[in-house]
Amino acid sequence: MRHSKKDVIARTRREFAILDRLVHRLRAADWKRRVPRPPTRDPWTVKDALAHIVYWKEHSARVFRGERRLPEMRGLDVNAINRLIYRRWRRRQPRDLVAWHRQVQRDVLRTLAANPPEWFSRRQRSPKWPLDFDGHSADHRRDDIEAALPARRATGRPRR
Repeated sequence: MRHSKKDVIARTRREFAILDRLVHRLRAADWKRRVPRPPTRDPWTVKDALAHIVYWKEHSARVFRGERRLPEMRGLDVNAINRLIYRRWRRRQPRDLVAWHRQVQRDVLRTLAANPPEWFSRRQRSPKWPLDFDGHSADHRRDDIEAALPARRATGRPRR
């Protein structure tokens, strides 16, 4: 599938808006709620899931700009990167993470805006591309963050 710049930016904005509304509704205790994870994985909280989402958005923006991985991430596989992000953000305050979440979105939008329209459509890509700005974020938002919250807080309205 070939993508358009307009569509990629619209999907990126839409998913951020949904996630940001959810983040805005989180209470202090919500950040510490455990998300559903296999027992063989790190025991993520809502805060850890958001840090994971944000890191991968930042990483994809870096790739789109033609930049290399951060030095501390070079040579690491995905699981090792996820573990490093988990450790890095584990003890940080939610307000720091929210600030990073919003800064990364501004960087992502600047990065997308800087690429010409033909860059988006120059080759066939997965329908989910660019995954980290849209689908990956949505998956973790639904499967981790929303799943960890009481029904009303996850959606802003009672579940039926």
